[in-house]
Amino acid sequence: MSITVGQRPLYEVKAGLFKGLSHPLRIRILELLSTTPERSVADLQSETELEASHLSQHLAVLRRNRLVESDRRGSSVYYRLAYPEVAELLTIARRLLLQIVTTDGERVADAASLPALGPSA
Repeated sequence: MSITVGQRPLYEVKAGLFKGLSHPLRIRILELLSTTPERSVADLQSETELEASHLSQHLAVLRRNRLVESDRRGSSVYYRLAYPEVAELLTIARRLLLQIVTTDGERVADAASLPALGPSA
């Protein structure tokens, strides 16, 4: 089955969604955002221990792929998930991860130590 000209932009948006999810630190940022309505860049930097420039690059990818939204208030910038479904997707991915690693006892223990996700986890 080939992709039609009209479908191509939709598949590009879908690919962007997965690009946004394709880095461990971006997933962690999304997980942090799933636990509260919003977080400041300073809070995200503290939680991730990333240099400001690296955090900014990851947030730009997430913004460009419409996974997060930002809002400037004075000298601070706040981020939030663009859609509640992003938190649901993270929860489903966590469940899938646990199923995948159940055959490896060491990895199950690692997975159990992951920080909690948002309210739907």
